[in-house]
Amino acid sequence: MSHTPHELAEDFPDLADRIHELKQDNAHVARLLESYHTLNRDVHRAETRVEPVSEETEAQMRRERSALKDELYGMLTA
Repeated sequence: MSHTPHELAEDFPDLADRIHELKQDNAHVARLLESYHTLNRDVHRAETRVEPVSEETEAQMRRERSALKDELYGMLTA
């Protein structure tokens, strides 16, 4: 079984219940969570060279992941 780092529930274990709650109750948050999960998986696959991309693309993906994570964290703690 592969382990993908930076999963939100692992990065914010104290917010795991809130993540689940908002995913069930808020369609917008659910879409953002799915986008984060997909992007995080893509970054991991690029970093491990399973699906190599250019350094520029990988850096851009990391920036997008970080911005999305910040946005989600704000919603989770609001």
